[in-house]
Amino acid sequence: MKPPAPPSRSMMDLRALTPARVALGRTGTSLPTRALLEFTLDHARARDAVHAAFDAQALIAALGELGLEAANVRSCADGRADYLRRPDLGRRLDQASQQHLAKRGGRACQLALVIGDGLSPTAVHAHAIELVRSLVPQLAANEIRIAEVAVASGARVALGDEIGAILGARMVVMLIGERPGLSAPDSLGAYLTFAPRIGLTDAERNCVSNIHGEGLSCDEAAYKIAWLIREGLARGVSGVALKDESGDRTSQRIT
Repeated sequence: MKPPAPPSRSMMDLRALTPARVALGRTGTSLPTRALLEFTLDHARARDAVHAAFDAQALIAALGELGLEAANVRSCADGRADYLRRPDLGRRLDQASQQHLAKRGGRACQLALVIGDGLSPTAVHAHAIELVRSLVPQLAANEIRIAEVAVASGARVALGDEIGAILGARMVVMLIGERPGLSAPDSLGAYLTFAPRIGLTDAERNCVSNIHGEGLSCDEAAYKIAWLIREGLARGVSGVALKDESGDRTSQRIT
């Protein structure tokens, strides 16, 4: 006996399952006016997110309200245009920032947190503080404390490695604005690296990405990040050697 055929679904049904641009319709051989205008608007929002001003002082003040004292540092990129043209400059601290962090460091610490503007300062301002607010108590439940914090302008992901190394951190967590997409100009990413040092590759990091209103919530992201921090510190690894087995927070909790 043949199994029943699966129910047919229209392209309009698919639109309800994804924010991707599907089943937009057409007018002759072109897009309908509404679809074209929506595309143009989303493209403008993505561009605005890349070029948005980064308010490091506002973030430092908000972190202070959470009991976290943050250092203000910069990469070698001289302005936003330089940052976009020269990704390599965003991976290294300028000399003044190196000296400033060296005065704060000098002793080993368990965990350092870096908040960087990345390719979407909009994402950082929208979600970083809320994520940290959710993360701190979950770490405290495992007797893990954020010992050092830095807010970095002109930052690429690898900048966290140099910051963590100067501060003597066993692990560094970098919260950074991800490359804006047409459906998510405010997506935040978290990158975790054990034993940070200059020259590491992305294979040696773990990433929790797509943190925004229509993606991974700050609460769920904090749960996954806390799990990775706990296991990374316990096992002494990160990256491809550490798989995310945290599961769904609705059915599990950190113990």
